[in-house]
Amino acid sequence: MPDASVAAETRAVVQRLGGAFMTSPELAEQEAAAGQPAGTLYFSGRAAALGAPTALVVAETFGIFPPKMVELLLGRATLLPEAALAAYLEALWQWSRTSLADATTADRTADLLCTAIDAADASGLPLFAGLRAAARPDDGPERLGHALMLLRELRGGLHFAALRACGVPLPAAVVADPGAGPARLPLIGWREADAAALVTAAEAIPNLAVRWAAAEDATNLRTDEVLAAALDEDGLTELHMALLALG
Repeated sequence: MPDASVAAETRAVVQRLGGAFMTSPELAEQEAAAGQPAGTLYFSGRAAALGAPTALVVAETFGIFPPKMVELLLGRATLLPEAALAAYLEALWQWSRTSLADATTADRTADLLCTAIDAADASGLPLFAGLRAAARPDDGPERLGHALMLLRELRGGLHFAALRACGVPLPAAVVADPGAGPARLPLIGWREADAAALVTAAEAIPNLAVRWAAAEDATNLRTDEVLAAALDEDGLTELHMALLALG
């Protein structure tokens, strides 16, 4: 494994490009085309990778959103799981066709990503496992966008497990994350009073910042191990450079 952490150095680009479609005009277009209320397809489509879970299960799995908001939005959604997942993925592919059209090594980078993703142990990572099993596109930019989404989901599942192991409840991780913090809570649906209570509870956790940093280090280590187990040194270096170039 290279001395540098591929996971740490590419975290920002994977987070951004693997999740940009989730709040994109393309997702809103698919939502409207399917006759769904605004703001519902992200929750119903992503959760459909789990089958037909209850709102409580979705809220617990997604981790960072207010459960009441998740329940409200899922209650408005009317698509069956298979159709919701198809619309969600079509939004991803549509976004990828436009946003990743200039990627010069789209197919090769997608190949490297998929090699690692398909070899990864998905036990205890149900959202990643469900999305990994979903249909995949054939087009270069679409494949790349899909693979980036899957790597983001894999890293996210590993991060949630690491946070739990380090004693950081998932909503509290938003408060502790230097890239997010309390200011992000209203942006993901937390009302003022509930956000204030969450911040108070998070700040009462001993050594919160140290715990969050330990979880982040563990996430990077585990992600690096997944990549290194599936790719040889040349392939890992190639993927590292390709992801940095995308950023």
